[in-house]
Amino acid sequence: MPASDALALLADHVKPDPTYQPLKAEHSLRWHASTARGEFEILTTGVKWYDTRARAGGGGAIDLAMHLLDMSFVEAVKHLTAR
Repeated sequence: MPASDALALLADHVKPDPTYQPLKAEHSLRWHASTARGEFEILTTGVKWYDTRARAGGGGAIDLAMHLLDMSFVEAVKHLTAR
């Protein structure tokens, strides 16, 4: 699942940043997202994602759920399958 799709499932509010100009990966996108844990600025390229504020990243929807929602692996899998 693309990280941008996972982000839409996990965040309470997601908005693309139309002013973002990629420097390295030309297909990357920047998103502003909010969850109960706070505000995030996430870069996505395919399944990979990077939180510019926390300086942390990963690959896949499970990693993203764990990061955004502060969940364990098992909690993240259950949350995503429920969606």
